[in-house]
Amino acid sequence: MTMTRDAERTYVRRWVETGKELENVRWQELRMIDESTALRATDYLIEAALLVPLPARRRQWSGLVEWQDLVHARLAR
Repeated sequence: MTMTRDAERTYVRRWVETGKELENVRWQELRMIDESTALRATDYLIEAALLVPLPARRRQWSGLVEWQDLVHARLAR
């Protein structure tokens, strides 16, 4: 199925608008969370992250140096 150029633009515009609306809803909901719920959710997220095994290479090298080199190279332009 082929979309017309106008249909593509409409689709992308709606997609962007929906993303903005979801972002607004997310921030509204975060503002409404009480402190104990927020702390409990944070604990769950940390526990979940700790369950994900890291590759051996990741334990030896984070890649931060390479990332900093990329950032500095872009800033130097």
